[in-house]
Amino acid sequence: MSTSISLTLKIWRQSNPADKGRFKNYTVKDISTDMSFLEMLDVVNEQLTLAGEEPVAFDHDCREGICGSCGTMVNGRAHGQLKGTTLCQLHMRHFKDGDTIVIEPFRARAFPVIKDLVVDRSAFDRIIQAGGFISVNTGSAPEANTLLVPPHNAEKAMDAAACIGCGGCVAACPNASAMLFVSAKVSQFALLPQGRPEAARRALGMVRSMDTCGFGNCSNHRECEKSCPKEIAIVNIARLNREYVKASFASPES
Repeated sequence: MSTSISLTLKIWRQSNPADKGRFKNYTVKDISTDMSFLEMLDVVNEQLTLAGEEPVAFDHDCREGICGSCGTMVNGRAHGQLKGTTLCQLHMRHFKDGDTIVIEPFRARAFPVIKDLVVDRSAFDRIIQAGGFISVNTGSAPEANTLLVPPHNAEKAMDAAACIGCGGCVAACPNASAMLFVSAKVSQFALLPQGRPEAARRALGMVRSMDTCGFGNCSNHRECEKSCPKEIAIVNIARLNREYVKASFASPES
């Protein structure tokens, strides 16, 4: 049964990258507990628009936990308090009437704020460009049994490929590390025979790009694993480290 709640929202407002930014308080009433968090923000923006105020800018697209576009810090947690949940999948039934909710953008040097809750996550694109691909011959699809893949490797690769690149791991890490993201992208290929020919180039290129973008180093706090909406395991970081060490010794590019 749907109920309505009233909330106090402390939302980060920043008009542009050069603006210092500040929190602004808003009181919203009659929020249905059936709403998602983004639907609640839609209601807030509708009220602000009707009042002649600037609506809150925030990222979103699919609203189904697939695209990785959404994401803010909700009461200090990336994507909110629920495990394995994107911001668009967080529903207002998990909040109580009269709650105060602090909403701010992901905080990282490599994710500069564009406006309000919107950050520039193009650093992830640059990391992918540095090695998140494989080279294959064009033409008809090869016979399925030409390259045999052990079932356990296929499952691990699929688990790593579930990463949607939302950046929640970076926001949750005290060092703003992108290691969980990079390790997932490296692991999804490193576990499969199709990814082995370029494994060394991939590990070196993506790690170097990550460092160039200004992300911090992993300190094994595991906040990234806990905040990841797709529950990517930290074991992938260990695999990334192994791939990088091997590439550093064996690759002429090192």
